[in-house]
Amino acid sequence: SMEIPSPEQSSSRVQRNILHCLAHGTQLGWLIDPSEQVIFVYFRDQAPTIYEFSNTPLPTPDFLPSLQLTAQTLFSWLTL
Repeated sequence: SMEIPSPEQSSSRVQRNILHCLAHGTQLGWLIDPSEQVIFVYFRDQAPTIYEFSNTPLPTPDFLPSLQLTAQTLFSWLTL
């Protein structure tokens, strides 16, 4: 699950969407906040991990083992 909330969207609603997906079999969820340049990565039964604008590789699902993506790269693709 990947969520980029619009300015009008409630952050709790977006988090509930991610948690719903995790409860129904999704491996991980990304909550991407372009205005703060931060990504919250959610896993089942774990607290979210925060990735800020950096070159640290983001966790990816098992079905995309060769995907190498960083927060810095992802935010360079987005425009506000």
